[in-house]
Amino acid sequence: MTRPILLSFADEEEFLSRLRSLGCDPGGLPYFLAKEKTFSLLLKAIDTRAANALKQEMLSRGGDAAVHRNAIDRGVERTDCILFGNEKQLCLLVEKLKAMPYWGLDQIRRDLEEALLSMTRPAEGLDLPRGRRLTFGTRTLVMGILNVTSDSFYPGSRIGTLKELIDRAGQMVDEGVDIIDIGAESTRPGSESIDETTERKRLIPAIETLRERFPDLPLSADTYKAAIAEEAVAAGADIINDISGFGFDRAFAERTATLGVPVVLMHIKGHPRDMQKNPCYNDLLPEIAAFLEERLDLARQAGIDRKRIVIDPGIGFGKTPEHNLEILRHLEAFRTFGLPLLIGHSRKSFLGAVLDQPSPEERLEGTMAVSALCAWQGVEIIRVHDVGANRKVLDTIAAVRGTR
Repeated sequence: MTRPILLSFADEEEFLSRLRSLGCDPGGLPYFLAKEKTFSLLLKAIDTRAANALKQEMLSRGGDAAVHRNAIDRGVERTDCILFGNEKQLCLLVEKLKAMPYWGLDQIRRDLEEALLSMTRPAEGLDLPRGRRLTFGTRTLVMGILNVTSDSFYPGSRIGTLKELIDRAGQMVDEGVDIIDIGAESTRPGSESIDETTERKRLIPAIETLRERFPDLPLSADTYKAAIAEEAVAAGADIINDISGFGFDRAFAERTATLGVPVVLMHIKGHPRDMQKNPCYNDLLPEIAAFLEERLDLARQAGIDRKRIVIDPGIGFGKTPEHNLEILRHLEAFRTFGLPLLIGHSRKSFLGAVLDQPSPEERLEGTMAVSALCAWQGVEIIRVHDVGANRKVLDTIAAVRGTR
């Protein structure tokens, strides 16, 4: 079981489509449509007895729950369930469930309690080495991309020399970057992994150079190899950005736990070499949430403080353009984790599909549109190639929202 997922709906058809996929009685669809303006929390595959109990408890409090039409007579053993209620109704439900420790309701109560708390409080800041801290809440932070590779998907992000690295980083600092993310291995679709020796030769001197030149600038190391992560932190990296979510190196979680730095856990389906070969999901958002929940549990077992974790749904990593757009329409689904959210959308191919722009060089405007969407929805960090243009977008959104 994974935690409840907060859902909003782009339009009536999307809302009704979700209820139909759940197996809800069609006669109840207009009634549920009237309930949609409250919180909508999706619970996946729960015992039908628990689902029926939740429905009755929510109805008694003025809310409701959508369940499979055959749940009432237990024609199905398990059902998805969408709870519809305001914060007060859901909190009252949590209190009532303390007296109902059966049919999995006790675990549902704990998950709901944590989800409600996460939804109603801002993500905490991140403590960095040497007493520094990243704070969230007033504006979206910009993570600038620097790739010390020759084969990243966007040529404009490639760095060939240390002088070019310093110049490009300096430009980003002038443009208002908050974090610089340095990668030494391309993870574009179809790419093959490189060995540790090659990655080390590229990455470690780059981090050492930027740490010396910009002593207080937060630096992130983009790697999924435990040994490289350790050396990157020793060289001055403040954050580890792992595209595999602890999935490619079995030692990564335990060895990262000893480093004491924040880590970005990203969702990916497959590996870069094969991730875009017909990626399929039965239910996209819950499956991504379940993956992240599993990896967060792995982090907990390894001894990584939850306050050190950022989550990333992995735009473009094992997703079709439609999948990526669905994620962006429903960023609220990840708010029940109570963790900072990072979105990496910059110049990616789904924007090319939307705008009929096959070249990454053409996708700046599309990138900026998604950046504005993320800022409006309170995303904590966006990862982009073009710091100056995106910084202006984010500052404008902050001004409109009154948080600048």
